[in-house]
Amino acid sequence: MAIFDDEPKKKARPYEIGQDLSLLSVDELSERIGILRDEIARLEAELKTKGSTKSAAEALFRRG
Repeated sequence: MAIFDDEPKKKARPYEIGQDLSLLSVDELSERIGILRDEIARLEAELKTKGSTKSAAEALFRRG
């Protein structure tokens, strides 16, 4: 029994920007594209939320 068995293991990232793609299969590439599309949608939604918040704050401060 090793001393460090109880330490949590780092979860492998499903993708890494700039990684060598020649080692991936067609299925892995398709999966990665799906993951990245989902991430882009998530980022765009957050950007929209922050834009709405910024617009509301700017409108509030223009009143004064």
